[in-house]
Amino acid sequence: MEKRRVVITGLGAVTPVGNDVETSWNNIIQGKSGIGTLTRLNPDDFPAKVAAEVKDFNVEAYLDRKDARKMDRFTHYAVAAAIMAVKDANLIINEENSHRVGVWIGSGIGGMETFENQYDVFLKRGYRRVSPFFVPMMIPDMATGQVSIILGARGVNSCTVTACATGTNSIGDAFKVIQRGDADAMVTGGSEAPITKMSLAGFCANTALSTNPDPNTASRPFDKNRDGFVIGEGAGVVILEELNHALKRGAKIYAEVVGYGSTGDAYHITAPAPEGEGGARAMKMALDDANITPEEVDYINAHGTSTDYNDKYETAAIKAVFGEHAYKLAVSSTKSMTGHLLGAAGAVEAIFSALSLKEGILPPTVNLVDPDPDCDLDYVPNEAKKRSITYALSNSLGFGGHNATLLFKKYE
Repeated sequence: MEKRRVVITGLGAVTPVGNDVETSWNNIIQGKSGIGTLTRLNPDDFPAKVAAEVKDFNVEAYLDRKDARKMDRFTHYAVAAAIMAVKDANLIINEENSHRVGVWIGSGIGGMETFENQYDVFLKRGYRRVSPFFVPMMIPDMATGQVSIILGARGVNSCTVTACATGTNSIGDAFKVIQRGDADAMVTGGSEAPITKMSLAGFCANTALSTNPDPNTASRPFDKNRDGFVIGEGAGVVILEELNHALKRGAKIYAEVVGYGSTGDAYHITAPAPEGEGGARAMKMALDDANITPEEVDYINAHGTSTDYNDKYETAAIKAVFGEHAYKLAVSSTKSMTGHLLGAAGAVEAIFSALSLKEGILPPTVNLVDPDPDCDLDYVPNEAKKRSITYALSNSLGFGGHNATLLFKKYE
């Protein structure tokens, strides 16, 4: 069976660097960070003092207040990003086509804030006072569920939960849905709202988070003085369409999705496999899926978390796949500015990768002052570069040994 071609026709985002795609992208290419001192919680209660929080977000611009109260914050972000993406794509969903438009939006941990708040209610006031919306607010698939209801999209409806690989896996799986002919369009991405007491406590307990109190230097991927990731929040959603479907309705096209790889380490619940072996296989799988050679890739938006093992092993994986070409392509981590959005990270980074292709600009890795000797590639340090590129690859790696890679091509 011939594979159908799939393109990106709409973008929507709520991120620590902006509450829409245009603002987020402009801040990214200017090297402006969205990381600040933790305000949603008391920083004195945690060794991690900084976070990448969404700022000045007004959910009532997208939802009625009564409806919003029945949703967790991660669903608010997903709904907003999805509405923006559909509007950007000028995609009309109606009775005629709704069964051919699907939704696939993932979340790494779902409604943690709702869980914590309602557990407090239960302890203080008993089960009768727990919200009847507790379960549907908390479960990770409710972002997809609510978006499909609001948009009226009745096609494939699913939710991926693969920790920090969630956003990339979601887009990759949605890509395959269209490619094999089960839908003509998919609303897809990831959403996360993990800046909560227990989330922060858990990540602090396993020493994953940076304890650097300076927001300007806490997230520094590939720098030898990195000491952990900075937790972030938000959502990224893209509209994927079958190429002829998009052309027929005159849609603008940001980029083409041409390859997807997904693998498991089968090694450890939190640590990556030595030398990034699983990540290397995911990248190779995406290249093979697109039927291109490693030498054709121009740019990699790295997972680049600013943790010791990730940055070192992801670099090793890139070298294993690309050989000498690894030193010729550009690699950058936008998490240096957005922080780590967990299940939303890959979706937001897919948006940045598509815009890099369309606009010929490579986002920088900020705060890269003293590179780790084991991290010796071109990480586009501190300033964006203008460069026309044809292929961009985006990596996401998650707890549980999940590895996911998307490959994008400039559309001409």
